[in-house]
Amino acid sequence: MMPKGPQGQAPKDQRAGHRTRLRARFAKTGLAGFHDYEVLELLLTFAIPRRDAKPYARALLVRFGSLRAVFDSRLEDLQSVENIGPSAATLIALLKETADLYLKSQIQGKPILNSTQAVLDYCRHRLSGERSERFLGIFLTAQNEVTAIETLAEGTIDRVAVHPRRLLELALKHNAVGVVFVHNHPDGPPSPSPQDRRLTETLTRAARAAEITVHDHLIIGRDGHFSFRDAGILLGEIQ
Repeated sequence: MMPKGPQGQAPKDQRAGHRTRLRARFAKTGLAGFHDYEVLELLLTFAIPRRDAKPYARALLVRFGSLRAVFDSRLEDLQSVENIGPSAATLIALLKETADLYLKSQIQGKPILNSTQAVLDYCRHRLSGERSERFLGIFLTAQNEVTAIETLAEGTIDRVAVHPRRLLELALKHNAVGVVFVHNHPDGPPSPSPQDRRLTETLTRAARAAEITVHDHLIIGRDGHFSFRDAGILLGEIQ
């Protein structure tokens, strides 16, 4: 049995060998077969160069409960875990933000009707981990291509207010003729509340007055989504 170093750490050459094997596994098969703690451990090796990263990876999972919750956490919460300093916390947060940009690139400049799943993937990822409601507008060209994605408003855990003027200002800024609304329900199902229905009607009326087509309003819940268009309750059909 190999001797341990200070504070129970494995010797440097053993740690280096383990890191090399983790990286070799990733190079060969990606993350297939990796446990959640191994995903975090591999990531942390780039921010914690001289220590065994496995205990810190496990500590993150214990603290937050899941891999998803780790990546959804704020910098200050990540750093509240023992031995997770600014470098490690920034790397974890950076990975989430980079994934946002990647998913956004999959829909930017593309016809939204041909990219429905990509739009949902982006919205789920973008709004995952938000602790309060956030209301987005996906602005479209005459060819229904995504020209911009903007935050129209931020609210509380169960309510958000969006002013029609903000919608019209952003549509004019991006020369948009169409829009898809998206907002999240951080702690509940995606089914629309009476307030959601009234807000959709108000915004749709304002948009139509400015000759802007509202294609849909998506609500992203913890475990699913709701589409006003699929449910047939856009303007004129809202009860």
